[in-house]
Amino acid sequence: MAHEVVPSSQGWRPVWHFCWQTAVGREFFPVPSFRRRIRDRVVDAHDAPGRTLIDYCLMPHEIHVVSQLDAGQEPGELARVIGNLVARWVREVRPIRSPVLAGPYRAYRIESEAELLHNIRLLAWRPVVLGLCRTPSYYKDGAVGVAVGKRPVDGFNPFPLLFRFGTTINDARPALRKFLSQRPDEFEFRSWELMRGLTLAVSGVGPQPLMAHEVRDAAAAILIAAGKDGVDGALRLLVRWVAARLGGHGIDVQGGRDATAARARALVARISIEHALCSAASVARFFGRSKATLSEQVARSRLRESDGEIVSAPAPRIVAEVAGLDAMGEGLVHRTFEAKGGPPRTGNTAH
Repeated sequence: MAHEVVPSSQGWRPVWHFCWQTAVGREFFPVPSFRRRIRDRVVDAHDAPGRTLIDYCLMPHEIHVVSQLDAGQEPGELARVIGNLVARWVREVRPIRSPVLAGPYRAYRIESEAELLHNIRLLAWRPVVLGLCRTPSYYKDGAVGVAVGKRPVDGFNPFPLLFRFGTTINDARPALRKFLSQRPDEFEFRSWELMRGLTLAVSGVGPQPLMAHEVRDAAAAILIAAGKDGVDGALRLLVRWVAARLGGHGIDVQGGRDATAARARALVARISIEHALCSAASVARFFGRSKATLSEQVARSRLRESDGEIVSAPAPRIVAEVAGLDAMGEGLVHRTFEAKGGPPRTGNTAH
């Protein structure tokens, strides 16, 4: 199932980052020959008009492919000719009753050259983070090693990757090495992993003491801003933002029994559901309320046009305005929207 982040900008040929992960107990290299076999499948899948292989990284439990596709090329078609065949190969070698893949492939559209370069850097460091090598250029199953001249690979053209860093090989290779020399920090890694669905959001507000689930897009942005506290931290961030939107001072969203506090809890629930951060039941547990009570409050909130405007705020705006609360005081968001005559309406925002 492909997942498109935002619409493509004009003048930019669509670039897609495809990712497959194995199910628990499975691996993509059940025998050593599969390293080359899978790599050849990735290269051969791009031997068609309108497909350009920019980057790849093959690991025991993850396959990453970055491809530029012409208009009319469906990302799902390319993904199927790679993922379906690899899964079949692994199943034939290890015919046990369990799926090979952890789930459907994921495909994320990259919207600019800057975003592509960022993706190249994080993907190059991925094997290092997973303990598979010491430096990105020495990983033997990635395109970066080929591009910097460590080892040739039959059939793979490294120039679509290499020439993003220079117009000649002698210029591009040192520039690529320099570009990859600085290890991304922990925040960059976590942000990229969440946005790519490579790690799960941990929550303490589920029916079990600790639960995890995959998040994407808007929910990932809120989780990243919340730091290491997972879904719980993201809900606390939303509490601060909603409280500021409703006036800020004197609102006890967590424990208050008045109508404003109930309205705030309903708004937090609606935003969480809208952005697929967590379920209404999880929000109810977070606030120490029954799901039935919160559901009634959410139903009333849906009848208020002003509440709909609050819920429609895109995640990046929520994150930016919460960041401003510390610098300018808890009433920042409330004052800002009062001055502007209400929150801006949004168009087709990816969630």
